[in-house]
Amino acid sequence: MKINREKIKFIILRTIGNFLVLASLFGIFRTLGPALYIETKYRVNQLRNVRYELTFRPAKAEPASPPTAPEKLTPTPNIQEAQSTFFGQISGGDKVEFISPVSTEFGLVIPKIGANAPVFPNINAADKKEYLPVLRQGVAHAMGSVFPGVTGNIYLFAHSTDNFWNVGRYNAIFYLLKELEKGDEVNLIFQGKRHIYRVVNKMIVSPTDVSYLTQQTNYEQLTLQTCWPPGTTFKRLIVIARPEKDLNLNEITAEKNSDFTDFSSL
Repeated sequence: MKINREKIKFIILRTIGNFLVLASLFGIFRTLGPALYIETKYRVNQLRNVRYELTFRPAKAEPASPPTAPEKLTPTPNIQEAQSTFFGQISGGDKVEFISPVSTEFGLVIPKIGANAPVFPNINAADKKEYLPVLRQGVAHAMGSVFPGVTGNIYLFAHSTDNFWNVGRYNAIFYLLKELEKGDEVNLIFQGKRHIYRVVNKMIVSPTDVSYLTQQTNYEQLTLQTCWPPGTTFKRLIVIARPEKDLNLNEITAEKNSDFTDFSSL
């Protein structure tokens, strides 16, 4: 009888132990799963020589008017693959996947990392109750920053969270911002018009540093913010881009492999 009790006790303890291990693994996967999935997909696509291109038909020309906040967003992805055969995707050679923006009212497309998301305008970056629900659906445009096509700073942020264990609940659009280099293309689709920007700088800053949000510029600038390292809230990764038409693209591309520097004087 004593032996049976010991066996029962051992089985119960082993069952509890296995449950705790599985629960821990599930928690880790739920927290870091989105980042691991996106990172793995990006690396596999690199091995397959996959590149993304934006397909976009501009809206018909209308009388010029000051930019206003979009009234409607259409967050439904529409991705078309140029080559769809299984063996063709695995074999060597360049492959192209064409991306249609999910929103033509206000959308973001970054071809290099396959990012394609709606942008929600005029979101209070200091109010978690306001921006956290938005970041489960797309990218937030910071209230007080300008809109595309206007002199000043356009500030977009994504992948933020209140606690580490909640990272998996939030949109992982900006997990791969770290892969961007000088000269990489960033597209904003705003009120039916495409605005093309090129990356000129990238830096890691303190989460309390709000200078990149509040700075005033006498030129148009796009600032992208996410958390750093991916899956944490310890630091902030800032990527700065300028309109393609305002830059010497050959000069930026020539320095692509060098350290990021400040191009604000361009």
